[in-house]
Order: sequence, then C-alpha cells, then structure tokens
Amino acid sequence: MTGNFLIGLREGLEAVLVVVLLLAYLRKSGRSRLLPRIYAGVAIAVAVSLGFGALLTFGPRGLTFEAQEAIGGGLSILAVGFVTWMVFWMASASKTLAHDLRGKVDEAAEGSGWALVLVAALAVGREGLETALFLWAATRATGETWEPLLGAGLGILTAIALGALLHRGVLRLNLSKFFTWTGAALIIVAGGVLAYGVHDLQEAAILPGLHSLAFDVSHIVAPGSFTGTLLKGVFNFSPATTWLEAIVWVAYVGTVGTIYFRKVRTGSGAKPASGVRPVSA
Repeated sequence: MTGNFLIGLREGLEAVLVVVLLLAYLRKSGRSRLLPRIYAGVAIAVAVSLGFGALLTFGPRGLTFEAQEAIGGGLSILAVGFVTWMVFWMASASKTLAHDLRGKVDEAAEGSGWALVLVAALAVGREGLETALFLWAATRATGETWEPLLGAGLGILTAIALGALLHRGVLRLNLSKFFTWTGAALIIVAGGVLAYGVHDLQEAAILPGLHSLAFDVSHIVAPGSFTGTLLKGVFNFSPATTWLEAIVWVAYVGTVGTIYFRKVRTGSGAKPASGVRPVSA
C-alpha cells in the first residue's frame, strides 16, 4: 500500500502541477475564457486513463494461465520501462516545464483554441496512462487486493490537495528535493515490479529458472504475516525468490540508481526552481 501511495502521490502531483501551470498562465495572460477547455482536456485524460485501467484489469480474463502470466509479465516490464523513463525525464525537465507549457499554450491559443483541450489531455493523459499501467502491475505484484488501489487513491488525493495549496500560495514546497527522493524510492518499487514481471514470465515458461531459488525465507517471513505483507506492499519482496529475479532486481536497482543519482548530482549545480509556487513559474 505504501509503494502504491507513493506512485499515486508522485504521478498525481506531476499531473496536478501541469494543470496548475496551465490554469495560472491562462489567467495571467488574460485568457480566462479558455479555462473550461483545460478542464475538458483533463476530464478526457481521466476518462481514458480509467478506461485503460479497466481494460488491463478485465482484458486478460478467460485466457489460459500461461497466457495471463505472459501478458502480465510483459506489461509489468513495460510499466517499469515507462516509470524509469518518467523518473529521468522529470529530473531533467522540471527546470523547463513551465516554459515549455507556456509555449504550447501560446501556440494552441493562437490556433483554433480547442487545441488547448488536446494540450491538457496529452499533458495529463500521459501521466494517467503511466499511472494506470504501473499501478496495475504493482497491484498484481502485491496480490491483487484492494489495499494497493486504496493507497494509490490516497496518494492522488494528497497530490490534489498539495496542488490546491500550492496554487493558492498557502504552501511552499521544495519540488526539486521532492522529485529527487520520490524518484529514488520509485526506483526501488520499480525493481520489485520488474522482478515480479520476470517471475510471471517464468510461470509462463518463457524464462527458465522457476524452481531455482536464490533464497527461501518463508519460514522466517511468512507471506501472510504482518512483516511479509508490509515488505510485499512496500518493496514487492518475495520470501521465495528465484536466482533470475534476484539478479534482475540487483542489476536494475544498482544500475538505474547509480545513473539516477549521478544525473541528479550533475544537474544540482544549476539553481532549481524549487521552493517557489509553481503558478509563478
């Protein structure tokens, strides 16, 4: 649940910041009449994301066990790819996000005006589709219960509340540090989802080594115990882990984490736009 809360908070805040920036720029540039088109774009993005989530949830039903595991494993690995790209993209694009959005708004407003619906739908929809895919993969990894969805929902609601406070100037948030550390945490979560995706492909007999265990601590950390549930929910930890799962997890977290922090340190020399309200960007 904690890992899914983090996903909902991180992805939700990214989408909320985009909406806040779009609304603020339209108001400051005297185009308040176009605000409903931003809301329409957001509504379309939310509807498409929910539809995508429903398709992922109910689409594989009725297939053979091997087919379901193959689809689940493949989509889990795809979700990890998307979230990895998102983490690195946000680390580099956060400094120019406001400028880029202003350019898109100006271009859309000078056209038909309805292009703003597309701008908002694409900006928010990308986050929504990534969130739906990654949450689906993370939910499967933790046992397909309602707790991951509750955690993600609470994260999204928290992001909306933070966005509203930022928009009103009530809250000042160091966005640079926030995205840096949530990005690092998401790499850990993504590592667990990747390992689970590999396990799915082993269950589908696409990858070997299903019965070759690196360790089995089920007698110490029972899967249904409080500790087992907590580790599963936060880190997607499996008490019985195959060698291939362990190797993939270590390789992913070690490689991606090293590159990520190196990138963060390299870009830390520039003065970030943190600690200021995003609406003033």
